[in-house]
Amino acid sequence: MPVFSDQLNRAVYTLDFPQQIISIVPSQTELLFYLGLGERVVGITNYCIHPSPDVRTVTKIGGTKKLDMQAIHSLKPDLIIANKEENERSQVEALMKHYPVWVSDIADLNDALEMINGVGQITGSFIAANHLVNNIALAFNGIHQLMSSKSAAYFIWRKPYMVAGKGTFIDQMMGYCGLINVFDVGRYPIVTATDLIAAAPKVILLSTEPYPFVEKHLEEFKRMVPNADIILVDGEMFSWYGSRLLLAPKYFNSLIFGLQP
Repeated sequence: MPVFSDQLNRAVYTLDFPQQIISIVPSQTELLFYLGLGERVVGITNYCIHPSPDVRTVTKIGGTKKLDMQAIHSLKPDLIIANKEENERSQVEALMKHYPVWVSDIADLNDALEMINGVGQITGSFIAANHLVNNIALAFNGIHQLMSSKSAAYFIWRKPYMVAGKGTFIDQMMGYCGLINVFDVGRYPIVTATDLIAAAPKVILLSTEPYPFVEKHLEEFKRMVPNADIILVDGEMFSWYGSRLLLAPKYFNSLIFGLQP
């Protein structure tokens, strides 16, 4: 029986080519389909929306942090793809007692590329995964950063306000754009209007996920930091670390172009 290491350095034993795969991470679900494994994916979360319409007919097994364990058991998976941050530890550990569970741990682009290759290896799609990794690396080399870096805040939630802090994948994606995160206390700290005013970022990014910021929220932030550029951004481009990374550099270049003096 083959053995593979996940990103927690755990040994994961599987069949030669798993045929009943469950993904409990949206970006990794999209990756599995990109690698040509869609017919082997038997279960996904309610938040796995890409690729559409392919995922619509796949059995849903709850949310990323509130899994339907009975539904998972009924599918008899021979591999589950999880993530350290996006999934609830107690549930993942419970699944480990019954099934091979490969866990990713993503903090930066290198981790994401290693994850893609790791998923490729354990699913028998290494050639396609390696090709994808090379194309993503090439695309990121084509990002044209801001000519002069700007301070920035990236909001992921409202009531209470929450931002992406240092050490997160989002923070590194901001860095690729030439944006310097003004919040460096904690990974996803709660901040107040007073904190934001004191930090005085030149750019405020309002993400479409997990909180769905929309146009009506722009004025709310404009009142707090009137001199900042306040922009709605596609959260998937900043936080999905699977095959969607192929699209991110082009999106970042468009964003950067709009911020140039």
